[in-house]
Amino acid sequence: MKYRFVDHTADIAFEVYGSSLEELLENATLAFYDSFVDLNRIDTSKDVKIEVEGEDEEILLYRWLNELLYLFDTQFFAAKDVKVKVEENNVKKATGKLKGGKFTPENVKVEPKAITMHKFRVEKTPEGLKAFVVVDI
Repeated sequence: MKYRFVDHTADIAFEVYGSSLEELLENATLAFYDSFVDLNRIDTSKDVKIEVEGEDEEILLYRWLNELLYLFDTQFFAAKDVKVKVEENNVKKATGKLKGGKFTPENVKVEPKAITMHKFRVEKTPEGLKAFVVVDI
């Protein structure tokens, strides 16, 4: 399982899974965009590259999701394919290649406002990593 949506009273919540940090970020990207747009109506004519850094997995994921939100809000971009590489030195650096396209208002399910820290976490499991994310709508 890549991700699953979790019932939440006022916001969008999802759990995301990955055998590695790269896979966790890839699956978080798909969960994020699947939450807000009809991915079946998005083409793959545009390539976008993003880079974020973080001291640990939680900060990296939080910054990654905020970058996705920025692309959503400013470029009306949604990705349906993503490949991520993570380098680890003093800090973790994630570089992603996103393939997707622009969405129209008709494609939007609901608009995201902010990635929250409410119950936000990344934890290690026997299978790899699991994260919990709540997005304010």
